[in-house]
Parts: sequence; C-alpha cells; structure tokens
Amino acid sequence: MHVAVAGNIGSGKTTLTSLLSKHYNWVPHFEDADDNPYLNDFYEDMQRWSFNLQIYFLNSRFNQVNEIRKSGKHVIQDRTIYEDAYIFAPNLHAMGLMTTRDFENYFTLFNLMSSFIAPPDLLIYLRAGVPTLVSQIQKRGRDYENSIRLDYLKRLNERYEAWISNYTVGKLMIVDVDENKFSENPEHLGEIINRVDAEINGLF
Repeated sequence: MHVAVAGNIGSGKTTLTSLLSKHYNWVPHFEDADDNPYLNDFYEDMQRWSFNLQIYFLNSRFNQVNEIRKSGKHVIQDRTIYEDAYIFAPNLHAMGLMTTRDFENYFTLFNLMSSFIAPPDLLIYLRAGVPTLVSQIQKRGRDYENSIRLDYLKRLNERYEAWISNYTVGKLMIVDVDENKFSENPEHLGEIINRVDAEINGLF
C-alpha cells in the first residue's frame, strides 16, 4: 500500500509522515531536500536554477515511486510527483522564473513519466493558511528558507487548492492544519489516525 502526504512548504508533511510511519509501522520515504544539489542555488537565483531544480525533483520522485511499488511494502511518502508538475513548475513559469520552452519540455517529460506509475492508494492533503506555514517554517529554521516570500507561499496555496479540487485519481483525505495541531496534540493526531483507519479499511 502506498500512502502519500501532500501540502505546501511548512504544512507539516515530514512530521505527519514520521508520526504515521511509527504508528502503522509503515516504511517512510522522505523528500531529500537536504541532499538536493540545486536547492541553495535556486533560492539565491530562482530564474537561473528553476529548470534544473524541477528536473532533479522529477527524476528523484519518479525513482522513489518505482522503488515503492517494487518493494511490495506498506509505504508512506513525503510529497508526491504531482506537486512538482501541477504546483511548483507552473508557478515558476507563471512568475517568469522558468521559460515557456523549459516548462513545456519539463511537462512533456512529466506526462511521459506519470504514464508509467500508479497514483498513491491514499493521498493526505495538509491544508494550511499562510500564517500557519510561516510560523512552522520559522520554527524549523532552515537557512535556505529564510528568503521565501509571503506572496510565493500564497501563490503555491492557490495552486494546491486548484489541484486538490480536481484530484480524482485516487482516495483523498484533507486535514486542516490551522485547526488540527497534530505535531503537538496527541488527540489531534488520534483524529487523523481514526480517519486514516476508515480510508484504509475502504481500500480492502
């Protein structure tokens, strides 16, 4: 079984992935943000490095999904291949930070790759307002995230909502992170686990 956690920067994907993997004894697959050779350069000069960054993520996540399916294990994944294609790359293009030529090249490659993979059995979307995102980004204190602008987070949120409203390829569960503080409140985490139980039972 493949469960994936989606959401904007700072929404709590890694935390929830860790908590659910421990509870269910699922194998966690995390985003390799700290190992990404383009990330620091990207935040310094988005226009120059946007295409390189997105291609790196696309390749990384395609390999990740292939590994998940081959493993035959119950896996929970931090961020999906779809978020790069439907949120981050189009946002960079719309902001003038990725050329149309590069974006079209990227999206053609994504369409080809996505035809070879299956979507998650369950997608958990963490919905969070910009103030919540900013608060959680500041708490974790990653240097390269210090320069993220509010309007950038807001644009990403709008694209997430548009993507989720049209998501039909598998089961979807939405968690409101403004209300549900699962990282610090065990009762709130329990509510999520109860909902996940119900979704999983519906899969079999």
